[in-house]
Formats: sequence, structure tokens, C-alpha cells
Amino acid sequence: MSRLALPSYWESAQIQLMKSDRILRRIIPLHSDQGLTSAEPPFVTLIRAIMAQQASRQTALAQWQRFAEQYGWQPNPEKIAILSADCLKQIGLPKRKAEYIIEVSTHFVNGHINMAHLSSLDNEQVIQTLCEIRGVGRWTAEMFLIFNLRRADVLPLDDAALLKAISKHYFSGEPVSRFEAREVAQAWAPWCTVATWHLWRSLNAVAVHY
Repeated sequence: MSRLALPSYWESAQIQLMKSDRILRRIIPLHSDQGLTSAEPPFVTLIRAIMAQQASRQTALAQWQRFAEQYGWQPNPEKIAILSADCLKQIGLPKRKAEYIIEVSTHFVNGHINMAHLSSLDNEQVIQTLCEIRGVGRWTAEMFLIFNLRRADVLPLDDAALLKAISKHYFSGEPVSRFEAREVAQAWAPWCTVATWHLWRSLNAVAVHY
């Protein structure tokens, strides 16, 4: 994991969000000096996001730690692509996720995931491109947009933690639909990534990253 400066838009985005949203006006100052200040290699971001699919934060972190201890904290896609799913099952990964990680590894090895090309695409084009890979859905692609490409306006409506934070802060803990979440987020554009990060942080003492 490398340390990076905050994205150039971060500070001005926080200011605008605090002007447009009364909840964020209270939440953002708690961590206003923090944000997307670290990044994993693209391969690591994708496989960590796959591990996090429909899993608790603790489970996903434990799976990543076992994986990294076995194959390195910056694993080589070439070495992972030749593994069998059973090899990854032995370190505690479900078979389906093991298959997905091997699939992603193969795409990196074959050059099908090209960072220069992805960086030139808009958000929806990035999502469409990554979702062509077996095991990569919209949520996983959105995590890639946020944590690797560091795009400013990503709203991951399939993210359970984001919906939980919106429920807590905007709906007094009542269940929230994706439609209701989208309605709340209208005030955040074009800085949905920044709003999402702060809402995640409002639930966790430690910042999330992939």
C-alpha cells in the first residue's frame, strides 16, 4: 500500500458538501483531514474487493491477511493465475471467490485489464469494462473506481455500509431502499465519493480501503 496525497478535489468537495447537506455538515469535521490517502496496486484492489463481496469487514480482512501471508502483500498476477481454486480454498477462501480471483489474475496476465485504457474511460465505461470479467459486479467495479482510480463522483448504492449509514443519519435507523438513498445523494453530486467515504467513516473507527 502506497501513501498518496489527498485527491485534489477533496478539500473543496468537503466544503461544498457541508454547505449542501446538514448531516455531512456535522460528520465531515470529525475526519476532515483524512480521506483517500492510500492506494493498493490495481490487482490487489480488485481481489480485495472480491474478497469483500457479501462478507463482513472482519471476514474479508482475515481472508486478505491469509492470502497475503501465503502469496505476498503485492502478489504477482502471473503466480496466482496458474493456481487451482483448491489452492486458494486451503487458505479459507470460498470456492467461488477463489475462482473469481484466478479469473481476474488471468485478465491481468493477458493484458485485458489495461490501466492506461481504464483511466481514460468515464465511470460507467469503467464499470462496464470490469463487469465483463467473471466475478466482478457493479459494486466491485465501484470500489475500484473509488479506491484505485480515486474518482470523485461514485455512489455505490449496493454497498450495505453506505445504506446503513444513510439509515442511521437520515432515517433514524429505519430501513432504506436504494431509491431513498439515491434521493438523499442528489445533494452530494458531483462529490458522492467524498460523502460516501465520510459516511463509511461515521460507522468505523478505522478507514476502509481496498
